[in-house]
Amino acid sequence: MPQRSNHPQSRNTADLPSALACQDEIAGHFNGKRPAVFLDYDGVLTPIVRHPQDALMSAEMRRTVRRLAELCPVALVSGRDLRDVRQLAGIEGIAYAGSHGFDIQGPAGGDLAFRQGSECLPALDRAEQALQERLSGIAGVRVERKKFAVAVHFREGGEKAEARVQAVVDGVRAATPGLRRTGGKKVFELRPDIDWDKGRAVFFLMRQLELDDADFVPFYLGDDLTDEDAFRALQGRGVGIVVRDEPRPSYADYALEDTEEVRLFLATLAQRLGG
Repeated sequence: MPQRSNHPQSRNTADLPSALACQDEIAGHFNGKRPAVFLDYDGVLTPIVRHPQDALMSAEMRRTVRRLAELCPVALVSGRDLRDVRQLAGIEGIAYAGSHGFDIQGPAGGDLAFRQGSECLPALDRAEQALQERLSGIAGVRVERKKFAVAVHFREGGEKAEARVQAVVDGVRAATPGLRRTGGKKVFELRPDIDWDKGRAVFFLMRQLELDDADFVPFYLGDDLTDEDAFRALQGRGVGIVVRDEPRPSYADYALEDTEEVRLFLATLAQRLGG
């Protein structure tokens, strides 16, 4: 089983070397091994958009990911619902982890299925109802119920909305045992208060898909704060690549600038693997 680094180290994203410029160095991690590639969806395979339903992969990106999946194991690890990310990605033969790893399903035809936090579903139902009632008067704020989380999006509410929304979310969390608050880009989420995150979801997938031996090197590409759990977990074991926007601390090893650089990196990786 992969082991987490005992002493993970973070650097500022602005100081991380470019994964495109360091492809030969990154290829040195293979050393006769195969990569296992884990990808976030929003901000990595598609740009961040105002309306989540509009986050569609380009045809070129979809072809690139499909080609890579023919050559090595590929999994999508997203904050979206499992069904949502599967439908948007539209790629068969790969594994999916939705709800930040609380809802996992293996490649088509496999028997891998996992549910973490099902006992918290009634608490999430109560939290959703309370948030809908208390946030209905704040313009530009949207409550989204996922199976294993309740997300509050405030991107369209302006800068003044954030403090008000956080106060409401914290109040609902305090009144609903079993949940914890997390955050991302212009979003707060209430999730099951369980020791589980994207890093642990990656390890679960590696075990179940028999990728946790010395023959595989895990790669993780993400952009959000929730992806830091995976970057931190894989330090010393794999390769973390962040798609950076504004400077912030990160446990990633390398960086890319945008989704087009992600596509170029994955295409080059596929080219190397395909000989």
